[in-house]
Amino acid sequence: MNTFFIDNHGCAKNQVDAEEMAASLRRQDYQQVTRGDDADLIIVNSCGFIEAAKAESIEAVLAIRAAWPGKKILLAGCLAQRYPDQLYGDLPEADGIFGNNDLSQVGSIAADVLADRRSRLVPARRAFQPGPRDRLYGYPGMAYLKIAEGCSNNCAFCAIPLIRGPVSSRSVADIVAEFQDLLARGVYEICLIGQDLGSFGRDTAGRQLLPELLQALSALPGDFRVRLLYIHPDNFPLAILDICAADRRILSYFDLPFQHAAEPVLRAMNRKGNAAGYLELLATIRAQLPDATIRTTFLVGFPGESEADFQQLLDFQQAAKPDWLGCFAYSREEDTTAYRLKSRVAKAIALKRQHQVEEAQIAITAAALQTRVGSVRHVLVEERIDGEDLAIGRADLNAPDVDGAIVVVGGSLQAGDRLEVRISAVRGVDLEAVPLPAAPK
Repeated sequence: MNTFFIDNHGCAKNQVDAEEMAASLRRQDYQQVTRGDDADLIIVNSCGFIEAAKAESIEAVLAIRAAWPGKKILLAGCLAQRYPDQLYGDLPEADGIFGNNDLSQVGSIAADVLADRRSRLVPARRAFQPGPRDRLYGYPGMAYLKIAEGCSNNCAFCAIPLIRGPVSSRSVADIVAEFQDLLARGVYEICLIGQDLGSFGRDTAGRQLLPELLQALSALPGDFRVRLLYIHPDNFPLAILDICAADRRILSYFDLPFQHAAEPVLRAMNRKGNAAGYLELLATIRAQLPDATIRTTFLVGFPGESEADFQQLLDFQQAAKPDWLGCFAYSREEDTTAYRLKSRVAKAIALKRQHQVEEAQIAITAAALQTRVGSVRHVLVEERIDGEDLAIGRADLNAPDVDGAIVVVGGSLQAGDRLEVRISAVRGVDLEAVPLPAAPK
């Protein structure tokens, strides 16, 4: 029996793809192993979004080839989808190149590679219909559920439409069925993901279907929580606020990538909003859901960004007061609209601006976390700290991997446990908490 190992890179959507590829291979009598040492085939599930991620994926292939000269290597994922011909010609260390349009075909190219037939396979794009996943790679008790693939917003800086295509939505019924399957398997937190949840349904129904989906999930019985990851602020469906208010299982956690606040930059990015409108959106969310958590992303160093534009972004940051913020320096990506723009910002200036945003966010996040001290939260434990009476977990205000965590003191907890805690202190970007007197569920 042939064995395989997946070296996964990139975002949560790539994790779901890796879970799907692994399930497909196992159904075809491949055995998954947990170490590259033991694998006949190593699959590098790559990211191709920005330059640093592309370099990381290529370096992974080179490192694997150096460590295990006799192993077969299949380069899959976004990088393979974006540059199949170039990689096939310029990266002989990879025995195969596999795009991500139709993951069900992974077995075909795996067989070719293992039979010493170097090949590339980039299946034609099709309507998004994911395959089954029998094993999950996330922390115990949580899972990602991809409700749509691709994006039709066509932001000038973004390569996602080049890689994943335009938005392609699943049906509400199909998503609800998978959601119920995950609950039956003991999953407590389900993160709905897509490039833009606000665009979900526009391609199939001609309207936003996220409110309808959340209503359908809210109608389900049981103890669970739903986290929404990534809603383009220009497409935010206000109707979901009433649903979140009525059902606390639908978390009032909103990841809204504003990217910028200066109108000249936003228009050059092909985004419709403005600082005043975005602040009004935040005010509406916080008025209706006072305990809401806001995460956002800023992009600095975009072509044409002036010092005045950047100052407006800093002013917006202070006014918006997001709980969490990630900031990135612009990466010039081939075939995007922004690639051809003039007035490029020097990399050193872009990195300096990134640092300024990150420094300014420290105090904003600290103040936001301080408001949570004394509150009671429901925590899903991710891991126990060996040798200490501590556990790391997440509450409603912590998305996996990107936000600070809840450090629970005491309780002899294990990964996957759930419990009520009282927040006792701020520790950097983390919150310290003590268990309330109740057994973990």
